[in-house]
Amino acid sequence: MKKVFLIIILLVTAMSFKSSFQERVIEQDSFTTGEHIEYRVHYGFVNAAEAIVDVDNKLQNANGKPCYKVGIVARTVGVTDWISKVRDTWTSYIDASMILPQQFYMNKHEGNYKKEQRIIFNHNNNTAKLFEMDDSQEKKTYNLPKHIQDVVSGYYFIRTIDFSKMNVGDSVPVTFFFEGEVYNMRLKFRGKETINTKFGKISTFKITPQLPKNNFFQDEESVKMWVTDDENKIPVRAEVSLKIGALALDLRKYSGLKHELKFN
Repeated sequence: MKKVFLIIILLVTAMSFKSSFQERVIEQDSFTTGEHIEYRVHYGFVNAAEAIVDVDNKLQNANGKPCYKVGIVARTVGVTDWISKVRDTWTSYIDASMILPQQFYMNKHEGNYKKEQRIIFNHNNNTAKLFEMDDSQEKKTYNLPKHIQDVVSGYYFIRTIDFSKMNVGDSVPVTFFFEGEVYNMRLKFRGKETINTKFGKISTFKITPQLPKNNFFQDEESVKMWVTDDENKIPVRAEVSLKIGALALDLRKYSGLKHELKFN
């Protein structure tokens, strides 16, 4: 009888342990595999850089989970490329159910500076392990807050938010992890705006990420974003006020979207 009682206790404990790590599920209809988006980064009329975002054509497995494999390539162009050459690549395996990163890969080439690393996330115990790109030896383990994003997965998490149900001034917290640091940010909803793009006019939601204080941006609301007021919720424009000037990012090309963009 004692053994039966012990087994019952163990089963109850195991069930409790499992439920404490219950995974969140985010149902979204904004993006799918095969999506391709390109952005132009410019200072006024001067092209400075480009960013290309690609979702692999099929779901990939990472940490035993079906994931969207998303790659972002950022590179300087034109005169900026001569002055300060940048070739950065970020790849994230985003859990298709939780919309959280399972693995993250970074390859930075900025002038003579190079840095390559990979991060393996564990959302059960809220940790991340750091490795060099081709080295199986763990370099460091980080303790992280719950539902942490990386810089790529955060882009897709934004697209799961239903801004149509928010009031002007409402905000959504987003916490992300980048290069060993945790950043707490809030996305503040500023209302609806119709903006001009190279494809025509389109209705958007205006958002201002509330950034932590730093020596790079002008102030806490230095970044403004406009995402489409439709099922896609694609960022079509962004403006960034820096202490050394200002730059803008505009949608240049797209394909493979889950829903058609409707321009006027």
